[in-house]
Amino acid sequence: MKIGTVIGTVVATLKNEGYNGRKLLLVRPEDPYGKKAEAPVVAVDTVCAGPGDRVLFVDEGNSARLVLDWADGCVRAVIVGFIDSIDIESNPKK
Repeated sequence: MKIGTVIGTVVATLKNEGYNGRKLLLVRPEDPYGKKAEAPVVAVDTVCAGPGDRVLFVDEGNSARLVLDWADGCVRAVIVGFIDSIDIESNPKK
C-alpha cells in the first residue's frame, strides 16, 4: 500500500464498461511527511474519497484487481482507505 493525497477527479465519458459506476480520482503519492514521492496516478475510488483527502491506495495491478474482484479488469490503482493520522517514532530529518 501507498500513501497519497487526492488532487483531482478524472472524467471519462467513453471508457471500458467495467468502469461504469466507478469514480476515478487523481492521487499524488507521498512519503509519510507529505512530500511528493512519485508522479500522480489515476485510482478507482472504493471509499468515497474526494480532493484533499489523504488516502491509502494499492498501486499494483494484481492487488488492485483483487480489491475490486475484477480479475480481467484493466486497473492499476485503487483507493482502499482514509488516513486519519500517521505516527512516526523517530524523525529521520533530525
